[in-house]
Amino acid sequence: MSGVLSVLDRFFNIGTGFLFGPVMLVVFFGTGILMTIVTRGVQFRKFGASVREIFSSLGRKTAGGYGQLKPFQALATALSSCVGNGNVVGVAAALVSGGPGAIFWMWIAAVTGMATKYSEILLAMHFREKDERGIWRGGVMYILTRGMSGRFKWLARILGAVFAVCCVLVSYISCNAVQSSSISSVLGSSIPAVPTWGWGLIFAAISSLCIMGGIRKIGQVCSVLTPVMAVLYVFFGIIILILNAGQIGPALALIVKSAFSNQAAWGGVAGITIKTAISKGVTRGIFSNEAGVGGAPLVHVTSDIEVPARQSLYGIFEVFFDTIIVCTFTALVILVSGVSNIVAAGTIPVTETAAISNKAWQMSLGGVGDVVVTVSLVLFCFSTIIGWCTYGETSWEYLFGSRSLILFRSLHVVMTFLGFILSAQVLWDAADFCNGVMCIPNLFSLIIFWKIISGDTRKYIDRT
Repeated sequence: MSGVLSVLDRFFNIGTGFLFGPVMLVVFFGTGILMTIVTRGVQFRKFGASVREIFSSLGRKTAGGYGQLKPFQALATALSSCVGNGNVVGVAAALVSGGPGAIFWMWIAAVTGMATKYSEILLAMHFREKDERGIWRGGVMYILTRGMSGRFKWLARILGAVFAVCCVLVSYISCNAVQSSSISSVLGSSIPAVPTWGWGLIFAAISSLCIMGGIRKIGQVCSVLTPVMAVLYVFFGIIILILNAGQIGPALALIVKSAFSNQAAWGGVAGITIKTAISKGVTRGIFSNEAGVGGAPLVHVTSDIEVPARQSLYGIFEVFFDTIIVCTFTALVILVSGVSNIVAAGTIPVTETAAISNKAWQMSLGGVGDVVVTVSLVLFCFSTIIGWCTYGETSWEYLFGSRSLILFRSLHVVMTFLGFILSAQVLWDAADFCNGVMCIPNLFSLIIFWKIISGDTRKYIDRT
């Protein structure tokens, strides 16, 4: 059995290495640039409109009859899905493996990623349809099967099914069990009196209360949870930066300078090349904001916004907040704290990225910093669990129909519990592989339907 797992693990590692390797990173960047051209720089021209759209939606009391969620609830659910431990641990990993220069390339990926996610949502809204229960469904599988016809219909069905299967697996594994494992690790070290299975039962019960209520309940929870966890993390991040104000300028300068030069590795023997900085920065950016993966549109399509295409504006802010704000705060806190000296001295192993991030907050805020990171990670991970449930649910319904959704939700709750008590590296690698596979049909749909993206942008968005 161990031999089989070893072979599978190697297969997933090789596959993930390709899917997020140089060739695919060029495809990611290329698609982002293409979408920027097609939309005539919508992320720059309409950034202010996206912010105004968000604030104007806050005054709406309930979702209307046209959709299941208020536009802000859809945004909050999508944000809760992508703002996870990658924003804390993932950024530390990018700094360790790619150096400060990786953060610069993470920003660049976010800038083009804004256009990519905008386009993903726009297409999903264009091709969305109601299921037999009157709930809006959409995403890559609906885009391809409704948009492609004739002799290419078979290809649309295959790519749609591949995307849906991988989305279900990701929602169960990396965006559920792995997130639960992260919560278990954090709470296990902070509150050791409670056994891991005890925490597993508690969070499985809490998640079931949200998940069993369907998309409306998840949207209601995320619309409260997302702002709370964001304000908590950013507020204390600002305090740390104020306390270390003199180091902010040098940290930013180091990020830019390192992006275009070879660097010394943190606690390592070899240095970090520009190529590595680009690779790690872009990869971590994609994992963080999910632009190019195609998951977020699955929840955005449930919005009851009057002009469907306007929901795509929320995608611009989504990437901006996730990467430019939250990830940047994490990176700056680590850089101004001086924790790199501790890593270089060998006090903290270079592989312990969670400990590196935690230590950075402790060095600036003491015990309060430890609490902030613990609470933030728990909220980030839990929000990802319930947020990605909506993605997996839509994909499950596409594959098996709506009558079996209770089975999907029940298994999702079970996976939440299992994540607290199991540790299987092969499952994590499998999830990363599936995440990468999802990108292929998604990016394909953006490229072949670029005229629709351009047309809808001119028809709807440019009038806002």
